[in-house]
Amino acid sequence: MTTAESSSSKRKQNTGSPQSGGPVFLTIGKLQRTHGVKGEIVMEVMTDFPEKILPGNIVYIGSKQQPYEVASVRPTADKILISFKGFTDCDQVSILRNQIVSIKTEDANQLPEGEFYHHEIIGMTVVEEDGSLVGTIGEILVTGANDVYIINKENGEELLLPAIRDAVRSIDRSSRKMVVRLPEWE
Repeated sequence: MTTAESSSSKRKQNTGSPQSGGPVFLTIGKLQRTHGVKGEIVMEVMTDFPEKILPGNIVYIGSKQQPYEVASVRPTADKILISFKGFTDCDQVSILRNQIVSIKTEDANQLPEGEFYHHEIIGMTVVEEDGSLVGTIGEILVTGANDVYIINKENGEELLLPAIRDAVRSIDRSSRKMVVRLPEWE
């Protein structure tokens, strides 16, 4: 997600995307190694909302997005221990190692006004305040201070625009349009 002032990154998996919109699935983690003998596996968290990963939730694992029901979740220092219904020992769950864990985009949290997931921004048309076309958002660089939008101009050049209020004047989800004020280079 991103805001005009500050951001917190969301890694996404652009798999199975419909032609007209964003990804069908959003990555929330990556399974790593088994833990103990009761079917738990360590998951690296790649979401700002790990508290929303709850027993009973359905998640999708691997490149084929196989659905699995979460059986239990326990936080650790910087990761979580997770188990899935039907997996009762470490040998069974080991087949899920090194797999991406996703949720359906429609199940993602609604963000507060003025915040956006990266997949909502990428592909947006960018215009200046007077309506003149600048280009389209091709990529987002996540930096320590603020995100940077890479705008692909019609002439093939790239323009870097910081995702700050002074530069990004408005973002309209429905029209997929961003109005910007380009910095004046001295």
